[in-house]
Amino acid sequence: MGAAEDGPAGPRVGAGVRRRRRALDLTLAEVAERSGLSVPFLSQIENDRARPSMRSLQRVADALSTTAVQLLAAAETPRRMDVVRAADDTGLAADGGGRARPLVRGHHQLHALEFTGEHDGEREFRHRNDELMYVADGAAEVEADGRTVRLGPGDTLYLTGGISHRWRAVAPGTRVLLVAVAEHVEAVADPRL
Repeated sequence: MGAAEDGPAGPRVGAGVRRRRRALDLTLAEVAERSGLSVPFLSQIENDRARPSMRSLQRVADALSTTAVQLLAAAETPRRMDVVRAADDTGLAADGGGRARPLVRGHHQLHALEFTGEHDGEREFRHRNDELMYVADGAAEVEADGRTVRLGPGDTLYLTGGISHRWRAVAPGTRVLLVAVAEHVEAVADPRL
């Protein structure tokens, strides 16, 4: 199937298709083999020189182990650069009296928050996707996977999706950065593992 067979009114999904293909570490040839579409046509889709029909988009989605809806949603997030300044006071009061400040704005594949001050650890978290905790200042205590771990300045903790955990600040002036794959994004396992 080629570009001539797909209507010009089809969706522009190139960036979303390319990101998904690269996340799966697939070549255009591998996607072509899985989808039954040609390499030149897939290249045109990724470069927004061809707009696939919904039928072709579904074939691409199947080849990339996702859905056409998810590829369309990924296409709605344009590439951009966004600076969040430390002086931007967009922080919200967090549980336990501290503050939580978003470090990434908008609906993206990555969430990042900065917690400062008190955090009491009463609330338990369980995210579908992976999360990284980095202690910039002070100290934090994390309960996860049946263990308690104390983290100091510069320490990191990586949690795979699905692990219940809670944390609390245990020193004055604690500042913790949390970075997570967004809940609306399905984590992709590395096929080489």
